[in-house]
Amino acid sequence: MEARASAKYLRGSAQKARLVIDMIRGKNVNQALAILRYTNKRAALGIEKCVKSAIANANEAAEKANIAVDPDELWLKAAYVDRGPTKNRRRVRPAPQGRAYRERRHFCHVTILVSSDKQDEVKAGGKSGATAPAVSRRAKRGGAAAAPRARREASKAEAADSAPAKGSAKTGETKEAAPKMEAKAEKKPGKAASRLGKALRRKKTEE
Repeated sequence: MEARASAKYLRGSAQKARLVIDMIRGKNVNQALAILRYTNKRAALGIEKCVKSAIANANEAAEKANIAVDPDELWLKAAYVDRGPTKNRRRVRPAPQGRAYRERRHFCHVTILVSSDKQDEVKAGGKSGATAPAVSRRAKRGGAAAAPRARREASKAEAADSAPAKGSAKTGETKEAAPKMEAKAEKKPGKAASRLGKALRRKKTEE
């Protein structure tokens, strides 16, 4: 069971009224009325009247259809604000150096839809989570933006796996080259041996 109510030509801009509507959307009627009662916003009073009107419309529709509806079980299925006109609500504010700034005072239209259906059933009957995500324009163009994150992560993982393999090959080469270096070191005498050789040569020459 659903019922709708609208409040038109409320004083205030639609942007400011949406701040209040966002706090009560999808909540129980009693919770919404409690929030609106203690919200320090100008639009809260008009929205509260609209919510009460929607509850009254739901009770009347239920009586006409001979359906039992508990008002405490109603919840706000939809709530949105449309921008209204600014005709004949223009003001002028004083500005520096004798200038004047035009100020436009807006109206807004509030629409609220209440429902007695359970929220879980409504969510299950809506869009399923298995649907594929929409492709963005940048992805359609191609290039780096088209590559999904999973593909980039897979390429990074492959690069990380290939890095130690290259290092292992290098370590194998160094292990093979190690005996060759040792053999060269054995052929060449160390510094201490060369010093002894020089000292012996000096003694022979002196003798």
